[in-house]
Amino acid sequence: MTHMLDTAASIERDDARRRLRRELRRRRRHLSAQQQRQASRRLCHHLRHLPEVHRARRVALYLPNDGEIDPTHLMPWLNGRGARVYLPVLRPLSHNALWFVHYHAGTPMVTNRFGIPEPCTRHGAHRARRMSAWALDLILMPLVGFDDEGQRIGMGGGFYDRTLAFTRGAGPRPRLIGLAHDCQRVERLPVAPWDVPLDAIVSDRRVLRP
Repeated sequence: MTHMLDTAASIERDDARRRLRRELRRRRRHLSAQQQRQASRRLCHHLRHLPEVHRARRVALYLPNDGEIDPTHLMPWLNGRGARVYLPVLRPLSHNALWFVHYHAGTPMVTNRFGIPEPCTRHGAHRARRMSAWALDLILMPLVGFDDEGQRIGMGGGFYDRTLAFTRGAGPRPRLIGLAHDCQRVERLPVAPWDVPLDAIVSDRRVLRP
């Protein structure tokens, strides 16, 4: 009986997260191009004032997709400070996991199976630039939603959670900051046990530290 109740609760939680994910993605897709640009500028202003960002020399971020808030305006500032920028790349022969590849203006790009541009790793020089998550100083990751307690929800594929599961243990780890539009904030999120905790969440209007 206990097992059946736990299973029912898990199914209900997953359904709630799917419905919420659809609604929050709809919210960010409805932002105009001007609203997106303004949000990105405010986001990057907040990020430039965070000590984790100032200290980081190996920083992973992402190219925005599906209405995600855009962190790429931070790249010139990072490069000016001598930091190296990395982008996530789907790991072949690995179930929903990522590695990270150094990115610059001349990096050859390909489109992954989700239609998202990522650095090409088929060339030897770029294979050498692959970086495991533990070797990075900072990872800026996109969120689908967040609440004031610092809980978050992603796209549902589990890519970041699987890649960053090691951060629950001892040893070197990157700082983890989730990024989102403030319209993706909700009062309370249903939490899943596999969600990797973040060090901070930054939107265009606020900085939250769980």
